[in-house]
Amino acid sequence: MPQNPDQTYRHLAARLNELPNGFPPTPDGTELRLLAYLFTPEEAALAAQLRLTLETPAEIAARLGGDAQTLRKQLKSMVMRGLITAGRAPTGGLGYGLLPFVVGIYEMQADRIDATLARLFEDYYQQTYRQSVPQQPLTHRVIPVNQSIRQNLEFHPFESASDIILQAKSWGVTDCICRKQQALLGHGCDHPLDVCMVFSEVPGFFNQKQGVRALTQEEALAILQRAADAGLVHSTSNSQQGLWYLCNCCTCACGFLRSVSELGTANVIARSAFVCVVDEDQCAGCRDCEDRCAFNALTVENIAQVDALRCAGCGVCILACSQDALKLVRRPEEEIITPPQTEEDWRQSRAMMRGIDLDVVR
Repeated sequence: MPQNPDQTYRHLAARLNELPNGFPPTPDGTELRLLAYLFTPEEAALAAQLRLTLETPAEIAARLGGDAQTLRKQLKSMVMRGLITAGRAPTGGLGYGLLPFVVGIYEMQADRIDATLARLFEDYYQQTYRQSVPQQPLTHRVIPVNQSIRQNLEFHPFESASDIILQAKSWGVTDCICRKQQALLGHGCDHPLDVCMVFSEVPGFFNQKQGVRALTQEEALAILQRAADAGLVHSTSNSQQGLWYLCNCCTCACGFLRSVSELGTANVIARSAFVCVVDEDQCAGCRDCEDRCAFNALTVENIAQVDALRCAGCGVCILACSQDALKLVRRPEEEIITPPQTEEDWRQSRAMMRGIDLDVVR
């Protein structure tokens, strides 16, 4: 056991903050209590020495010392609890690596979150969200609801939720940890819970995955439709390739979207390449779209009006309009911020903006 557990958690917190996603410290040390609730001191000490690049147990043992077989058991246990990640190492075989806190460790606690973890995360969120989330490039990106994309509208595959699903080889669904967390704090909402989807290029990847229910492609598309019908905003990681999850979010609970309504922060999620426009001749001024907009971009006096700067291009309002008065159009090219090509490109850009050395954790 480490001689100083508190110092061990400080080391892990600092290591997580060296990742492009960030894990900023708090004045009262809430981040240390959060890590201590999830990791034993031994696990924290090991995680703090892992890299983003996946390594086999033998490679980790050669670098850190210790027995590879013993390390393998400990690493496997940590993966099962969502504390680190695993996959094929560059040198072959199963490798293990460091996982960001968000999006990463926290979201993997969806089937284990309790009232204590919910409160710890809320305390951390309230102290750090303003400084961590608006950093560029943003972590999450809005994807339009499929029915809002008209057939003659040009779009790329990474801009379509259904295309992301169709390109995957396996599919899974988990409960939304954001809505579970808020419910544990007494702030639950009526939006569906089991709509957070994950994807893999490996067939059957989620068949034996703890905390994930495996889906067929048809079931994944049905969940996408159910989320859209419930007025939820689709979002995923802010890159074009390697998209492995799809969140279906609400301002009631989502860590990203809550800040729009609670903290008044508009630039917390990358908008899509589209913007909503109003057909003034069709609009009845019913306010249904105003109630549905998660970004406070729609106001209705006699007719609906769109604040293009606040509109994220999610298309949720369009499904609420019974008069067919709203549609998405592609923004002018100079207003479109193209997502980084790969997750590694995103990491490099984020690291540069934060002034951190990515090689330290690779």
